[in-house]
Amino acid sequence: MHSDWNIISILEWTTRYFKSKGITEPRLEAEVLMSHVLNKDRVYLYAHFDAPVNGHERKELREVIKRRVSGEPSAYITGNKEFMSLKFYVTPDVLIPRPDTEVLVEEVIRLAGERRNIKICDTGTGSGIIAISLAHYLKDPLVYATDISPAAVKVAALNAKTHQIKITIETGNLLEPFANEKFDFITANLPYISTEEFALLPREVKDYEPKSALLAEGDGLDDYRSLLPQAYKSLLPGGYLLFEIGHNQGKAALELTREFYKSSRLIKDYAGRDRVIAARREE
Repeated sequence: MHSDWNIISILEWTTRYFKSKGITEPRLEAEVLMSHVLNKDRVYLYAHFDAPVNGHERKELREVIKRRVSGEPSAYITGNKEFMSLKFYVTPDVLIPRPDTEVLVEEVIRLAGERRNIKICDTGTGSGIIAISLAHYLKDPLVYATDISPAAVKVAALNAKTHQIKITIETGNLLEPFANEKFDFITANLPYISTEEFALLPREVKDYEPKSALLAEGDGLDDYRSLLPQAYKSLLPGGYLLFEIGHNQGKAALELTREFYKSSRLIKDYAGRDRVIAARREE
């Protein structure tokens, strides 16, 4: 980088460099990292495209570019990721939020409609994106969340505090911390990547994101085999279970779900891939 480069020049250079390294969405990644270093939003970059970048900022930018090219995800470099138009704090203790999961949240919001004070439990909450988004967008819900990882629970609790959301979060496996509660909705994004699929994941996923939050035994549905009967017992009559699955798990997940729930269906994501199972306990 030349010493007199400004914002737009550095953005263009970084975009070309990222593209040459095979990074997906190189322009977006360049903007995210530039915004992080300058402590400005992305709108600022375009409103002040000719602003100079000082030596300290260029040095910091070089460091984060090196980290990104080495494989470290931008979300872990910046410490945050947007989901459902909300910004979430993330660390390597939790999965990075992905747009695919918004399909699950949007379906719960649709099913809940204008109802107030519905009771929800999000299992395997991670950074808390599902639980906090639902608490933010629904009308006065009572939201509970669990995760087996104490480190993840801390991240979720911090995100809830940041967004001024009241959630009851406990460390524990699946629904066990709230075994005596009954819910209108239970949601889950549990590990569903099989061993074979895990080996094929991009380096930035398998080398940096928590393996325990990705990898599942057997065909990838074992955690859901444990959750399904628990959820059935914990749902109120007419209540819903919604959980995220892999792009090729729709048929198997539906067959498994229908052992417990007569009414269940597969929801595709915006790319047309299998993504969410929605199951309803009969009245």
